[in-house]
Amino acid sequence: MNKVNIEPFKIIGISVRTTNENNQAAKDIADLWSRFLNEKVLEAIPNKIDNTVYSIYTEYESDHTKPYTTILGCKVKTLNTIPNEMVGKSFEGGNYVKLSAKGDLMKDLIINKWLEIWKMDLERVFTADFEVFGAKAQNPTDAEIDFLIAVK
Repeated sequence: MNKVNIEPFKIIGISVRTTNENNQAAKDIADLWSRFLNEKVLEAIPNKIDNTVYSIYTEYESDHTKPYTTILGCKVKTLNTIPNEMVGKSFEGGNYVKLSAKGDLMKDLIINKWLEIWKMDLERVFTADFEVFGAKAQNPTDAEIDFLIAVK
């Protein structure tokens, strides 16, 4: 577990408001990924810094047990142009704990890591937590995903 400082950044992508209650997020986030891939959102994001995809959890009503917003998108240089159907958001950055998971994305790699994170004794601040799907995530059966959790 590494402590890291994240610089402020901007994201453009698509979003959904969801909750972990009754496994609703599993369905909503899977649908969001499906939309992201099928509608070729990655290619449509203007001013992106690179093709790394970020899955951001933000606008928490309180903690991970209450509603929050998930954004799938890319870091961008500017929020001057936000296409219709997309959202743009600035994040403050700050103190984070960085964790990683390696394995098959189709075999609950992401949710299993979150189940582990939710049990950890972290001083979470619930501002913006995110997963990074970079070069090591290109092979879905042997992917490495970084998880960044905002802490005090």
